[in-house]
Amino acid sequence: MTEEVSHSPRRVVSLQPSATAILAEIGELDKLVACTKYCLDICPQLKETKCLIVRDSWTACSQEILAARPDLVIASVPYQEESVSEILKAGVRFLGFAPHTLADIYGDVACIAGVLGAASRGELVIEHMKDDIQATLQQIAGRPRPLVYCEEWGKPPIASQPWVAELVEAAGGEFLGKPGAHTTTQAVLDANPDIVIASWCGAGDRVPLEKIVSARGWNTMKAVQSSNVFCIRDEFLNTPSPTLLHGLRALAGAIHPEVFPMAIGIRRIATLVRK
Repeated sequence: MTEEVSHSPRRVVSLQPSATAILAEIGELDKLVACTKYCLDICPQLKETKCLIVRDSWTACSQEILAARPDLVIASVPYQEESVSEILKAGVRFLGFAPHTLADIYGDVACIAGVLGAASRGELVIEHMKDDIQATLQQIAGRPRPLVYCEEWGKPPIASQPWVAELVEAAGGEFLGKPGAHTTTQAVLDANPDIVIASWCGAGDRVPLEKIVSARGWNTMKAVQSSNVFCIRDEFLNTPSPTLLHGLRALAGAIHPEVFPMAIGIRRIATLVRK
């Protein structure tokens, strides 16, 4: 009888935190031989390993990738054309993702798990995500849906991505504006949202809430008057992976505090601004 040989990758380079988080959830983090410094924020256990640190999808360097001797490179948006060329120059198998919706993210989980020979674990992760979202939906059934402005970047203001809009809806809110689109501070003020969520890419939990409210002249906004202005950790809303469940819990606590407790990774504006 011929001995069965596994053709699944054994040495993986991840160029985005989302891919690293998926590897962790499906139990394949031990195959990771290189990742970006941003991956350490979402998987701090990597600090205790010999995992090489390389540049990300935006600034990828083929020499760094080859130094890790991978048989699979996983990358995701944002891409730069020159960086994609550098990745392809590495001459190894390449998976590239550009998710927009929760369905896209489920597909990414299934794809990575399948390639790594962990398809059944991938399906379990996907089902867990769906179950958590459905359970949250059931808890807010019939309740009012406050208007929620979610911002992924502040200069210029950019609304959060489509998957965040889906999570806002699941948490019992109505998403303000077009997901992923540029807006203006005046347009947001005119819409007068009940809740403001700032989750800036790369800012962790350090968005200066009081400063942006003051600088934008938002003092009279309903969200500000009720102190419903929050910062949610960047990794919990901007990383398209199973870690979005942390973001869902944070959103639910901000939108319906009468139902959900405040979760980890969320910070409320410290100063109540009166008219």
